[in-house]
Amino acid sequence: MKILCLGHATYDTTLPVDIYPEENQKYRTEDKIECGGGPASNAAYLLAKWGLDVTFAGAVGNDIYGEKVIEEFKKIGVNTSYIERSGENTSSGYIIANLQNGSRTIITAATPKIIKLKNEINENYDFILLDGEHLESAKEVLEKNPQAVSILDAGTLKESTKELGSKVTYLACSKVFAENFSEEEFKEDKSNWIQIYKKLEKYFQTKIIITLEDKGSMIKYNNEYLIIPSIKVKALDSTGAGDIFHGALAYFLINNYTLDKAVSLANITGALSVEKIGSRYAMPELENVIDLGKKYGVL
Repeated sequence: MKILCLGHATYDTTLPVDIYPEENQKYRTEDKIECGGGPASNAAYLLAKWGLDVTFAGAVGNDIYGEKVIEEFKKIGVNTSYIERSGENTSSGYIIANLQNGSRTIITAATPKIIKLKNEINENYDFILLDGEHLESAKEVLEKNPQAVSILDAGTLKESTKELGSKVTYLACSKVFAENFSEEEFKEDKSNWIQIYKKLEKYFQTKIIITLEDKGSMIKYNNEYLIIPSIKVKALDSTGAGDIFHGALAYFLINNYTLDKAVSLANITGALSVEKIGSRYAMPELENVIDLGKKYGVL
């Protein structure tokens, strides 16, 4: 099983704080956590950590941070042959992690978008995960691999995610994406949730998964609209939780779990990740996820 994750790569610096900063004040923290980041990038890292054959395609800068991103991938076993060194700087994320409630505030120093990577990706893949970055390369990969199962991690509504959404097997989008696309807000009434889901389903004509933060995820399975719950945890840092969810979702689909079980186990994986700081350091071991899946009756 050959897997390709194509998308955004960053190098992140996380500063954990006990209280969210106020403007024009000074604060001190004893910790600084640095690691690679980015939606498809984090998913690739998790899949390699869990023992799969995965390639990452994307772009980093000609700087020390680009070298660190590539070195991290090589250490965990990700194939880096399609990583492009472009420009002077790697995109950098600066993250304030509020330890009181687990929220995170991210400021990204982003490099100019690269619509098409220079290197053609001519290999065949069985599974493809995209995050909307490098749009033309993403479309080419899907066209060259019509037999592949594919997931789009659609965190935000933008032209690239909207265009790719109808070209993939699974559109796995955030609550924010769903609300912005449908022009409706999620309320407590489940009929409202189904209405939003149906709008996405009608437009994209593919399988839809909507992540609903601590409420879990919404899917359609066996012609029923289901809310797949998450588990309760003490959150320290939610950075990368969505990326880790998508990586885990890919893993369990690749291993032939039914959609409801795959989403449930991905929910558990994403929830466990918020208990630690720094997305790469927060990725749980597969055995822990399986054990909790058995504990909560998923398996």
